[in-house]
Amino acid sequence: MTDFILENLRLAGESGPQSLRIAQGRIVERGPGAGALEDDLPRRDCGGYLACAGFVDSHIHLDKALILDRCPICEGTLAEAVRLTATAKAAFTEEDVYTRAAALLERAVRHGTLVMRSFVEVDPRAGLRSFHALARLRADYADVIDLELCAFAQEGLTQEPQTLDLLHAALSEGADLLGGCPYTDSDPVAHVTQIFDLAERHGVAVDFHADFDLDPSGAILPEILSQTRARGMAGRVSVGHATKLGALPPDEVARIAAQMQAAGVALCVLPATDLFLNGRQPGPEGLRPRGLAPALALARAGVTVTLATNNVLNPFTPLGDGSLLRMAGLYANIAQLASDAEMAETFAMITDAPAALMGRDRALVPGAPADIVLLDAPDPAMAVRMGAPVRAVWKAGRLVLDQPRAEILRQR
Repeated sequence: MTDFILENLRLAGESGPQSLRIAQGRIVERGPGAGALEDDLPRRDCGGYLACAGFVDSHIHLDKALILDRCPICEGTLAEAVRLTATAKAAFTEEDVYTRAAALLERAVRHGTLVMRSFVEVDPRAGLRSFHALARLRADYADVIDLELCAFAQEGLTQEPQTLDLLHAALSEGADLLGGCPYTDSDPVAHVTQIFDLAERHGVAVDFHADFDLDPSGAILPEILSQTRARGMAGRVSVGHATKLGALPPDEVARIAAQMQAAGVALCVLPATDLFLNGRQPGPEGLRPRGLAPALALARAGVTVTLATNNVLNPFTPLGDGSLLRMAGLYANIAQLASDAEMAETFAMITDAPAALMGRDRALVPGAPADIVLLDAPDPAMAVRMGAPVRAVWKAGRLVLDQPRAEILRQR
């Protein structure tokens, strides 16, 4: 493995040009003069680009991505999306899932994502075909991305007990954690209990899809918080969507945020899907709600809050490209953020926060893996504002993507 020096780059929180010296796939020196005495090492002028440890996508569905051509959308509702996808996945083959998932994974890497948590549905329709496809993908692409697999019960448990056996099988074969979806179950509380029971049996974390509408009543989040506390699973539980929080007054959000922080339950906000499926019916004054959980308010209350992709080109989200910077910009726009501090906090929701959720240290410091992404921006705030292009990606010190700024050919 080649040792080398990256110079003339920017690092968040540092002023002036910085350098990183890389040896044996790890960062061994950082600072303005890093590698100054190493005359024999290859050097790369990074052109003043911002360096970060890459993006972390904490919630994506690779198994059902890129199926929009098979699922004509008529209603644009959550119920329709679940129904159409259930029909489509019955015909999924392992090769079909692998090919589509690989296409989206590669696109995400081009956009700077180096760590990813993908849900993968296991139930009587999908069997373990999708899981086996993504397990192969995880192994095949280990040199460019760290892929975590969450065995997921999309369509409930109590009405299909055989799904529990399939979840157990997926965990026994190497799934990293367990995912539940109580809002599709006829008995949401029993669903939550069974997911926690199985997770404890296998010693894994849990990640729920929950409270995915704008009706403030009937939330399952209090049950998830209660069981997290009772089972001592702080820091190992996360909840996706939770858009009911967007329908609550600020004082109620603050109260729930304090409970989430104390229980150690994280929140994943999924802007593209949450906006597409929520708020379709106008309110009493004819206004349509935005359908997002108040991510920044919860993050400032100490909750680990992430932004993620969720679905791409399927009935849940009929658009997308796997870019987390695009997702961050979408959230910042919808949330009406403006200041540099707010943009930097948003950047953290696709970097530091999901890394913490997934138990990974992503700081560019000596001793850390040389997982490095160069962004065409001076700082994190501008990266979010502009949707900064990715110029280069290294994984464990190996260059896996190099895409210089395109030259404009002017007539002179």
